[in-house]
Amino acid sequence: MSARVRDAGPNTGVAPEFTVDPAMLDAISPSGDRGGVVLGSGLKGEPLTVSALRSQPTRIVLVGGLYLARQVAMRAMATGAWVVVATGRPAAWQVLQQAAGSRDGRPSPLVQIRRLSPVELPRPSEDAPLLVVTDGGPTPQDLFPPRSPWQTTVYVLPYLHPQAGTTANAADLVLMQRLPAGQAELAARIWRLPPQMMRQLTTLKDDQVVALGTNLWRPLRLVTTQKEQQLLGPVRRGD
Repeated sequence: MSARVRDAGPNTGVAPEFTVDPAMLDAISPSGDRGGVVLGSGLKGEPLTVSALRSQPTRIVLVGGLYLARQVAMRAMATGAWVVVATGRPAAWQVLQQAAGSRDGRPSPLVQIRRLSPVELPRPSEDAPLLVVTDGGPTPQDLFPPRSPWQTTVYVLPYLHPQAGTTANAADLVLMQRLPAGQAELAARIWRLPPQMMRQLTTLKDDQVVALGTNLWRPLRLVTTQKEQQLLGPVRRGD
């Protein structure tokens, strides 16, 4: 049985199944459990999967580069989720529409790339969960807070900022790539991390991430499929 990264809540560790067009699965080529979002592998090579799309509003904070954020979005697409990206750099996210392909010569409706302003969102459901990505810098506006079941909002933080503490503390799951010493010290203050965890954040390799949550501290290694590499390039820490 695959190991799972668990977050707090009544649906802890449960990865529901969704339906998705076979062409989408072929484009993304995800690995691991169907229905769960595969984050990477553990120290022993076991796949680690998170139930990021679940029957309650969910917040995820990503501290790191665009590579990680876009890979998480692609993995959510592979489970059948709608993806809406609110960003000030839309060109950086066009790769999601490329991955989703087109229908009748038009971009797939499964992916929407928007400006950083409020818009009406698709209505999420168990059969069509919704992942909203807010790529608004280190102090993001809470334009699309998760208010309904089956909606997950992901906040992409290029680095930790003291004013992001409220957003960070409200997260059900935090994924952090390598941080410089000053950033790691701020992380330790925000999440009350002991010194050894703070130091570990400064020594992560380019393909390593720490998953942080309630009673959760799980280092993992990002794993990229061949088709993801074609779209995103090699695993990296930066953008």
